[in-house]
Amino acid sequence: MCRAGGLPSVKIMIALVTGASRGLGRALAAGLAREGYDLILDARNAGDLDAAARDLPGAVTVIPGDITDPVHRASLARAAQAAGRLDLLVNNAGTLGASPLPALADYPVDDLRAAFEVNVIAPVALTQLLLPLLRASGGAVLNITSDAAVEAYAGWGGYGAAKAALEQASNVLAAEELAVRVWWADPGDLRTDMHQQAFPGEDISDRPWPQTVVPAFTRLVAERLPSGRYRAAHLMPPAAAGGQIYTVSS
Repeated sequence: MCRAGGLPSVKIMIALVTGASRGLGRALAAGLAREGYDLILDARNAGDLDAAARDLPGAVTVIPGDITDPVHRASLARAAQAAGRLDLLVNNAGTLGASPLPALADYPVDDLRAAFEVNVIAPVALTQLLLPLLRASGGAVLNITSDAAVEAYAGWGGYGAAKAALEQASNVLAAEELAVRVWWADPGDLRTDMHQQAFPGEDISDRPWPQTVVPAFTRLVAERLPSGRYRAAHLMPPAAAGGQIYTVSS
């Protein structure tokens, strides 16, 4: 198929990234834009979201709102439908929960419920809305998780339990949706606002910036690796990881 003038047409790839105004979500949006994706971006703060999108190449649609709000999720789905396709859904939006991190014995139940709403219910609900488009394109779902989902760290019970639930939901979705890649990936400790909330008043400058792990995620997407759980450290291209190859864990 050719465009007018005989030039070959270029398939436009579209990605929807939640929590894209800062931290890892912002870095991933920039990385995907450099890879040629048009973007639909979500975040709660409209000003921060506009700032994140301002210098991105390609077409960028920004839809500020709360990912736990069904009306907002429907708006995101309508934007993807209007674009005519969706190739990648990145469920990055999340919350740490109570801060400073409390022991489970003292965890406020309302905060725990909110952590599950943001970290589990919202991404599953958004995925449900977008699966028809993802099936049609043979697309992929990338759920951002954490080592707290699989390791026992004191104080991380609320966040870790929510991420563990997201991981199992991802695992089951991968078994059910054979036409769609489903990845749940641990980016590692990063220098983000959320990580700072976990350690209020402490210096976290020894953690790497989020953009340093973007090559791991763009590799995951570009090579369309099998559905499964990944760690960014194992996905880094050889030039950035001293020749280390990627691994998938069950």
